[in-house]
Amino acid sequence: MNILLIEDTESIIKGLAYSFEKSDYDLAVKTTIRESKEYLLNNSDIDLIILDITLSDGNGFELFEHTIRSLSIPTIFLTANDEEDDIVRGLEAGAEDYITKPFSTKELMARVNRILLRSKKKSVIRIKDISFDMDKLILMKDAVSVELTPLELKLVNLLFNNVNKVVSRNVILDKIWDWTGNYVDDHTVTVYFKRIREKIGTDIITTVKGMGYRIDEE
Repeated sequence: MNILLIEDTESIIKGLAYSFEKSDYDLAVKTTIRESKEYLLNNSDIDLIILDITLSDGNGFELFEHTIRSLSIPTIFLTANDEEDDIVRGLEAGAEDYITKPFSTKELMARVNRILLRSKKKSVIRIKDISFDMDKLILMKDAVSVELTPLELKLVNLLFNNVNKVVSRNVILDKIWDWTGNYVDDHTVTVYFKRIREKIGTDIITTVKGMGYRIDEE
């Protein structure tokens, strides 16, 4: 498994490098946003990112929102700030997890292992009579492929990548902008999901009033 650590505190880098080596993980370390963007541009085999929020040349939230999120790489935020607003911002943006400094290396490794195990097991997710292949991006109903537009497929993929979690309307609006370059409003998002539901024909997408959408495992 390939892990990217984006962190500029030497003691944390040394401690995690030792722990990942013991666990037979390949760890790449970048200490700035500039280096991280370049690395992400040239490496497509990253299984998980551990991202410090406060870096010498910028904000980790912005790196995630502008670069990492569109790559759909599971990400754990590291930060010395445990303010509730920051935690909510990170999780709503699509992060897998959030841990505050100082932290237990053992606890972080447990979270990493849990996320990687879940990612490995869930390449195909089955809910009711619907299955979604996360690798091939194919949606099936009773073993018959459901035809979705590219944008509809990306929206479905976004929800399946966040099973059991609400994906906020703001995140969806940002993603549509990233994917298409087009601004859409809340009403358009509602129409998109109405069409997706009609094509799927099985009620697996829950609307969370005033917040967003969610798919739950049975």
